[in-house]
Amino acid sequence: MPKLPSPYTPAIESAMYKQQPTDFIVHEKLSIDFNHAGEHLWLHIQKTRMNTNFVAKLLSQWAGIPLKDVGYSGLKDRHALTTQWFSLRLPKKIAPEQNFEQFVQTKLASDETLEILAQHWHHKKLGRGTHQANQFIITLRDVVGEKAAIEQQLATIKTQGVPNYFGEQRFGQDANNIDAAIELFTHHTIRGKKIHRKVDQDKISLYLSAARSELFNAILAKRIALDIWNQPLDGDVMNLAGSNSIFVAQHIDETMISRLQSGDIHLTAPLWGAGELKSSGKVNALELSVITDNPIYQQLSQGLIAFGLKQQRRPLRMLPSNLQWVWQDGETLVLDFELPAGSFATTMIDTLVTSSVLNTDFIKAEL
Repeated sequence: MPKLPSPYTPAIESAMYKQQPTDFIVHEKLSIDFNHAGEHLWLHIQKTRMNTNFVAKLLSQWAGIPLKDVGYSGLKDRHALTTQWFSLRLPKKIAPEQNFEQFVQTKLASDETLEILAQHWHHKKLGRGTHQANQFIITLRDVVGEKAAIEQQLATIKTQGVPNYFGEQRFGQDANNIDAAIELFTHHTIRGKKIHRKVDQDKISLYLSAARSELFNAILAKRIALDIWNQPLDGDVMNLAGSNSIFVAQHIDETMISRLQSGDIHLTAPLWGAGELKSSGKVNALELSVITDNPIYQQLSQGLIAFGLKQQRRPLRMLPSNLQWVWQDGETLVLDFELPAGSFATTMIDTLVTSSVLNTDFIKAEL
């Protein structure tokens, strides 16, 4: 995929990225008071070189329960060391007899690890989108760039944020999820086979999400190109930071600008679906023009409406919390920060680095 426009010129010319799992660490931030009762066993799991869906399948096999009775909040990167929560519905409130470590011993490759860090009984299944944020600890190696300029850009990002683009992983290899979405909308097929709503639900959800993400990214890219991605306009829809609350700003005043600069509110763009856009005036016209001026985007928008999705909003920027950094050996930069659930750390790296080189052997080993 072509690199999306950025309001910043990256301060890092190049860097090595994801050379090993511990170069990309993700900790799910979830706050919950366990009541230690009920039929759901919650497990805090640490894993390397495994995605969330693979672990969920292993847990269903270990517990002898349907996959639908395994809950998790968010999908975590395969090319990483990650911790996250899962829940298992066990109606008799009896944990599996077989030791988990013994069970997975024959299921994992030599470079994969899976460990239960903690467990609690609870009365609810863990639902999607339950976690509030993710902590990322990302290591960039062989960094090329002026150290002072890099630190200045990080300081700017800390206060002004970066574009809240959906990351490339949302679109699949070579962006093929968009092609799949168009096939789904046009022919109601997946790879030439007629869809079955229940059997194909995961794939359908994936392609719907990719289509929505493509349209959101296009509108955000347009606002960056016009240098208004972080500049409020009459008719903008604002999001109250840390919540799902939105409101329309009919008139921009100094108070509104101050709240935006402090991070109390964020500008938004649509997650496409049925219903009228919440925006008004020039903002409404801009959002509509991005879709109507592109035949592919028209197809995607009409398909999303046909599949019953409703209009929603997403912040145009992501503001990292608790952003810290440290240099190791002069050319290695370790970033530590938190992002709200649904934001992509890879987008922040793309903002900071002109060219990040992956360890292809590491990636190929996990495909």
